[in-house]
Amino acid sequence: MTSSREPKTNYSRRFLGLGLFIIVLFGGYSAGWFWFAGRSEEAVRAAIADFNGNGIAADCVNPTIRGFPFRIGLTCDRVEYEDSRQRISVSAGNLRTVAQIYQPSRALVELDGPLRVTAPDLPQLQFDWELMHASARLANPVPQRLSVEARKLTGQASFSDGVPMSLFAAENIQTHLRPNGADLDLAATFDGLAVDPAALQGRKLPPLDGSADTSLANGVEMVAKSDLRLRGRAGTIRSMTLTTGGSAGVSVSGPWSVAGDGLIDADLTVKVLDPRKLSAILSEAIPEERERIEAALSGLAALGDAPTLPLKIARGKATLGFIPLGMVPAIAR
Repeated sequence: MTSSREPKTNYSRRFLGLGLFIIVLFGGYSAGWFWFAGRSEEAVRAAIADFNGNGIAADCVNPTIRGFPFRIGLTCDRVEYEDSRQRISVSAGNLRTVAQIYQPSRALVELDGPLRVTAPDLPQLQFDWELMHASARLANPVPQRLSVEARKLTGQASFSDGVPMSLFAAENIQTHLRPNGADLDLAATFDGLAVDPAALQGRKLPPLDGSADTSLANGVEMVAKSDLRLRGRAGTIRSMTLTTGGSAGVSVSGPWSVAGDGLIDADLTVKVLDPRKLSAILSEAIPEERERIEAALSGLAALGDAPTLPLKIARGKATLGFIPLGMVPAIAR
């Protein structure tokens, strides 16, 4: 007669064996995670040390790898950069990065303000925000996608007398970058941008909204080589719009290029949105030019609610329709 205790014993052994396997597996995984985290912290410190020198001083204060068990990311109490040769310094608050263990190529980054910038011939600039975060899908030589968003962004400047002056405040700013073959696509939007009258010598503008959709030819190679010069580059503005409340404003589109000597060539189309309302806004902001503004935009209003004009730039010489606008300064580099 077969004992009923034998199946129970086999079942118990299997359950115990599975439990031991899970414990060993998790223990090994934990040991591997913390080993990798320790090596990563050492690598960060070594990379910072290698980067510093020749007048460059950068730091990720107290670099720590966190996220156990299923995430991994770097945190810094503060980030700092200084170039003593160019007399430029940048600093910001806590930096946090994170990626899923099972999807390390997708990274999230958050940065706390304020961001302080000092540079020659400029006041000290300070930017702060309610939230700033970025997401990236990493790839070689450039990310497949990179997005940055800032909410409740403000800016101010401090001059030699030490009194800070408000520059602007914006509800939301977003930028998105992705490769498109050899080219680089860049899109950006901002909402509720209020420029402080003090920054405009007392002139008042209503809150502004804007968007841009552009492409930079051979931009992937440019970023991969860290060659940020615009001379010898070309691109296309699919759409670039600046409006007040989404109604009155200006939109520009068309191809452009920069010659080796920095002079610009472009074949653009300018669309004026609601010329009558735009005339009233600009006349209030620039009262000394009221007559010219009203004369120019009243003529455009006769062409409709959204008339278009060709804007051509040939070797830096700009012409709007048949009206010469003068020379556009050469791009410095």
